[in-house]
Amino acid sequence: MTTAPSLTTPGRDRLEPRQAFPPLRRGRLDTLQVNLTYRCNQACVHCHVNAGPTRTESMETATLALIPRVLAARGLRCLDLTGGAPELHPQFRQLVRQARALGVEVIDRCNLTILQEPGQEDLAGFLAGQGVTVVASLPCYLQDNVERQRGSGVFQRSISGLRQLNALGYGRPGSGLELNLVFNPQGAVLPPEQGPLEADYRRVLQADHGVVFNRLYALANMPVQRFAAVLSAQGELEGYRELLRRSHCDDNLAQVMCRQLISVDWQGFLYDCDFNQQLGLAAAGDPAADAQSGCGERSHLRDLLQRDPAGDPIQVAEHCFGCTAGSGSSCGGALAA
Repeated sequence: MTTAPSLTTPGRDRLEPRQAFPPLRRGRLDTLQVNLTYRCNQACVHCHVNAGPTRTESMETATLALIPRVLAARGLRCLDLTGGAPELHPQFRQLVRQARALGVEVIDRCNLTILQEPGQEDLAGFLAGQGVTVVASLPCYLQDNVERQRGSGVFQRSISGLRQLNALGYGRPGSGLELNLVFNPQGAVLPPEQGPLEADYRRVLQADHGVVFNRLYALANMPVQRFAAVLSAQGELEGYRELLRRSHCDDNLAQVMCRQLISVDWQGFLYDCDFNQQLGLAAAGDPAADAQSGCGERSHLRDLLQRDPAGDPIQVAEHCFGCTAGSGSSCGGALAA
């Protein structure tokens, strides 16, 4: 019988319990990660955005029009689209076409079930036609585990979505269409080692469902928004924060995602990462402008048309240990080899 992946937690006592997260500065900006909308067709337990079907926040046309201009002005390599379900934004496809016309890689952070939503029947074909990289959430390869996190019926709909993508060439050698899966652990634990877990995913999904993919990203759950509320209700929030702190690994600091990425919310305001966005920790503004005005203003997408944020200080706080704990965690999975 297939068993769930082992969720062991490394005992790396690198920090004293009260030590603050180390200071960081941004390197060369490589990726613009844009949260187009908080609306989603799902409401997952581990969601740090608190997204769901009743959310109405959505980026306005004037703000969205700045994105291709910023990509060109800063010479960025990648546009990373997230939400909610980013595909539910009415201008999602237009933005994808504009970015691809600039030669920019586009990542769609897809929950898979969106592929079967009314009006989205041709979405998979559109993504393939534009050569979009799909990063798909599948928090386990077992149905019970997935549906505890994401709701009844989600597993089979996710498998159907993966088969649809595979039929278009996604995840298959030589197709040029990349399909990466995302694992999130159950509860207040760190993810297991990414390499062996990927091998388990590959074996089970191929044998049981005929599904193939390129890579697995093992992500730690952040104690932010809905997941923090769940942990608090279960009396596990402080224990999980302590686990993250005591599992910190200095070697991961050089590779955390905020050093090459900047996050944009649905209003166009800038943050050092999507987690800071949900906590309202704004990215640093232009130091010269702040000094002249006598007060700092929230940095906006339009500011990137004129200013390179390389070297800016990064807002760090308690939750940042979620990115450096154990093997590390980022939008691209584990940081440690």
